[in-house]
Amino acid sequence: MKPRLALAAAALCASVSLLPHAAGAAPGLLLGVDDDSLKWYAHTSSLLSIYRTLNLGAVRVTLDWTPGESFPSGTDRTELQRVAAAGRSIRIVLAVTGPATETPLDDASRAEYCGFIANVLRRYPWIRDVAIWTEPNSAQFWQPHTGAAAAYEALLATCWDALHAAEPAANVIATSAPHSNPGRWYEDLGHAYRESGRTLPVFDTIGHNAYPETSAEAPGARHGKHSHSIDEGDLNRLLAALNKGFHGTAQPLPGHGGVTVWYLEDGFQTTPARAIYSGTETEKDSVSEDQQAAQLTAAVELAYCQPTVGAFFNFELRDDSSLEGWQSGLVRPDWSPKPAFAAYAQAVQAAADGSINCGT
Repeated sequence: MKPRLALAAAALCASVSLLPHAAGAAPGLLLGVDDDSLKWYAHTSSLLSIYRTLNLGAVRVTLDWTPGESFPSGTDRTELQRVAAAGRSIRIVLAVTGPATETPLDDASRAEYCGFIANVLRRYPWIRDVAIWTEPNSAQFWQPHTGAAAAYEALLATCWDALHAAEPAANVIATSAPHSNPGRWYEDLGHAYRESGRTLPVFDTIGHNAYPETSAEAPGARHGKHSHSIDEGDLNRLLAALNKGFHGTAQPLPGHGGVTVWYLEDGFQTTPARAIYSGTETEKDSVSEDQQAAQLTAAVELAYCQPTVGAFFNFELRDDSSLEGWQSGLVRPDWSPKPAFAAYAQAVQAAADGSINCGT
């Protein structure tokens, strides 16, 4: 696998070699990818080369937690060591999650989960960005769903204290799914925060997954106030829900105290163009590879022009080979570049040099 990836990295670098080089996106917008490949390869130099070609500012990687663990063990530890080593070259965002049926619901399990993350930060102090769980407002990732907002608020509070004790510069990221009524979720989260009587924050960043309802939907599409979807074009509704939930409390909101919204996952699935994919496509409204490139460019430009947005991550770097998975990556399963690869590199460059026109 290593030689194949190394050759792919060289080809990908060549594919955008005519672009002017930048050191990364502008301070106002962090641009990255979600890529667990970083865990799976013993030698990460080729992946780091690809990240540099794209001028990425960060990579989000998942880390699994099992109840009772105080630090990753076995294969998980090996994978974390690879990620941490790469973290000396690129900013790492850890998304720490666990089984949906084993969520931290009491003081003991919350202390275990947050202590697990704190130990990782102590061991690798250059890693500071941590997303707490994955889409807890969705029953797919957090069970039982009844009372989930209050339980998640308690988890955020425990982790905020533990992680800032381990690393004062820690970035505790609250997470949410786009189509599971995130507006109501953040109102309920704020209510739980008020009821707790807490006088310290519970998050430093709002990490919202901003997938459109279909890949063919424009990134800036807006949904009605009664919709259970809050996507990239619905940022004002997300901010309104946060304000309704937390206004007047000790929790800073986006636009204040350095808090911003990070689009931790966004992407547009493509219709397979080659026979290297298998299975059956699960999304009816997937787009062509050229359309994906255009959609992704528009999504980055919109994020750049939203003052309270601090980051955008494409899901993923590489397509799943099974069509039952995700095909919103920048490269195909064989590591050949899709048009989105060069398009994303150009969008990162435009953000870095400030050439994106946000209008009046």
